[in-house]
Amino acid sequence: MAQLTEPSSVQMAQGIQQAAIATPLADAPIPSTYVCGGTEDGQAPVVMIHGFDSSLLEFRRLWPLLSPHRQTWAVDLLGFGFCDRTLVPFLTPGAIKLHLYSFWQQQIQRPMVLVGASMGGAAAIDFALTYPDAVEKLVLLDSAGFAAGPAMGRIMVPPLDKWATAFLRNPRVRRRISLQAYCDRSLVTPDAECCASLHLGCDRWQEGLITFTKSNGYNFLSRKIDQVSQPTLVLWGAQDKILGTKDADRFAKTLPNNQLVWVPNSGHVPHLEQPELVAEAMVQFLPN
Repeated sequence: MAQLTEPSSVQMAQGIQQAAIATPLADAPIPSTYVCGGTEDGQAPVVMIHGFDSSLLEFRRLWPLLSPHRQTWAVDLLGFGFCDRTLVPFLTPGAIKLHLYSFWQQQIQRPMVLVGASMGGAAAIDFALTYPDAVEKLVLLDSAGFAAGPAMGRIMVPPLDKWATAFLRNPRVRRRISLQAYCDRSLVTPDAECCASLHLGCDRWQEGLITFTKSNGYNFLSRKIDQVSQPTLVLWGAQDKILGTKDADRFAKTLPNNQLVWVPNSGHVPHLEQPELVAEAMVQFLPN
């Protein structure tokens, strides 16, 4: 973390905390990482969850813009970010959901505005469907859910599984992915690349990625999206080259109660490219 240079990155990294979360998934509590800012004021807190092979640092530019308005959390999903990977050997969407619910029970304990980016959007939808009393509203940032999960699940057998994840560890490969995710490629700075790769040093990063990919991820979710009952804000980068833009309209047509907002001059990560516009749209959406 000493390599971080952007003030928002440094601020968020310095704010990372760890809680021991008891779950039915393991005999011992799971060390789970998060940041929390803002003041508890009786309003629904904002809880943000990141995308595939990412971490809570994904919200480093959005988190400080929201925390003056609401208590704002960013949480590492089980098996991702800086969350422990050693206690739960088989990582599935069900395990991720149960861990997040246990975290909510022990740390938050009141209905929340759940924000999910990319794969985190699919995780947020899955969570809201299973635990509707825990979620007051949803915010989806260029969300997965309709799109199929990683195709490399078919090759996650030894020794190809090790090769595939080693490929994802390669700095040049990760840089190419980042360049594709951003509309403004000048934002792929050394600080941004550091934030995107810090979690690779955690124990069993490779094993966690393999077991999740072999689970087929959230490919089951598309037929359930029309069952979401919470008001939902769909924010979508107008130049998204990772998921494209068609799924934004699919969400708008399928979710029973939603508002679609296009984020201009933004690719797959509007919360990093246009955090002020994203924060403004979210603040307007937050009041009951």
